[in-house]
Amino acid sequence: MSSFVLVLYFTALGGLALYGLFGLLTLLLYWQHRHETFPTPPLPDNPPSVTVQLPIFNEPFVVERLIHTAVSLQYPVDKLQIQVVDDSTDSTTERAAQLVAYYKERGVNISLVHRPSREGYKAGALAHALTQASGEFIAIFDADFQPKPDFLQQTIPHFTNNPALGMVQTRWGHLNDGRSSLTSAQAIALDKHFAMEQTVRHRANLFPKFNGAGGVWRRACLEDAGGWHSDTVCEDLCLSTRAVLRNWQCLFLNEVQSPAELPTTISAYKSQQARWSKGSSQCLLKYGRAIITAPQHSLLARFYALMTMSAYNTNLFLMLLLLLQIPLLLLDFHFSAWMLLFSVAGIGQPLLFVMSQQVLYQDWLWRLRHFPTMVLIAIGLAPNNGRAILQAFSSRREHPFVRTPKQGNRPQSPLLELNFDWIMLVELGLALYAWVGVGLAIRLQNYGPLFFLSLCALAYSTMAALNMREWRWHIQQEQRETAVSSLQ
Repeated sequence: MSSFVLVLYFTALGGLALYGLFGLLTLLLYWQHRHETFPTPPLPDNPPSVTVQLPIFNEPFVVERLIHTAVSLQYPVDKLQIQVVDDSTDSTTERAAQLVAYYKERGVNISLVHRPSREGYKAGALAHALTQASGEFIAIFDADFQPKPDFLQQTIPHFTNNPALGMVQTRWGHLNDGRSSLTSAQAIALDKHFAMEQTVRHRANLFPKFNGAGGVWRRACLEDAGGWHSDTVCEDLCLSTRAVLRNWQCLFLNEVQSPAELPTTISAYKSQQARWSKGSSQCLLKYGRAIITAPQHSLLARFYALMTMSAYNTNLFLMLLLLLQIPLLLLDFHFSAWMLLFSVAGIGQPLLFVMSQQVLYQDWLWRLRHFPTMVLIAIGLAPNNGRAILQAFSSRREHPFVRTPKQGNRPQSPLLELNFDWIMLVELGLALYAWVGVGLAIRLQNYGPLFFLSLCALAYSTMAALNMREWRWHIQQEQRETAVSSLQ
């Protein structure tokens, strides 16, 4: 029994160390490519036609802002088409239709493409709208995005002199990163992904990826790669992987921002992260063999692609490591000095977070005050993300696309959508388990695992507290609505 526990323990520890070393590899590659620049060429006198697609589903609080922003894009009117790609079942459709009609009367080439069903979810909606699109290039912005007016002028010219360039991705900015500790922590996580990982993937040609919004596709590339598929919940990674396998080039513009809204509640953030975890795992299953057997790509590129697609597996390793702590304490297992090498290997990922802040912001040290919150939330998300990964690997059934609710400029308020999720009980149980482990380690004077156990105890306690706060908001809102109804 003890041998089995140790095998599991070193498997989890080794897995986390591997992804830690992968972080050091990313840091090294970033250092090699950090000075590469991509000046924007001038827009040609006869610019190509562009279709801007705005996929939305039940977004009444941000749809009007989104349409206003899209109409404000600076591009020749006769070359620009805007599609509001709507699958909504609430008042969003009516709001969008009124604004579309308003701008149509003023000469804007804008249309509402509404489907009565959500077949294929976002991928299905984009595929349906593409049949009505007139643009040679397709720009995509989700409901929470506010691209700057010169977005197309900063991106489209890169395509004109490079017919092999199939996609341009820009860096996501943040509309509300200072709204709370939660949004500030998310901003640090996203900054690391874009400023470090996306920079490396694109500049070193390591299977670059599209992020679902804030980017532009050459229509010929999109169609050559097979168009939008709806058999994963990460239609963006799915399409860009096929495009790279078809030898299309991709470009990431770190200096061009596409500001977007960060989830303002922990349950909305969980929904987003679960979708990304599941979709990445689905793409690994779908394209793993094709990536491994792609001789036109270097071994490093193929390794990098597989590692990034499987990176969410760290959530499973993390939970396994926690669950083994109490059995190891009861077996009187003590950590030896050489095991510190595993901790040293893990320093790569924290360095990437720090480096991203230093690269992007002058006040980067001040921003890093939210780094501890980000670490606690990242650990706390492990059950939520781990479940999503297991669902991807264990089931071939349809996986619904669960959107991330947006609040726009509304004040902090109860969740728009809140349903009970049994994973909350798992998080609470892990918090209690970790605290028991802390007490047991102190009692047995076995202080090796104390730091990790304390970190997990704080992380899952934080998640439990955030869950309870949102349920309190939800209950209070229901009580207010009931009181208003009774008065009427």
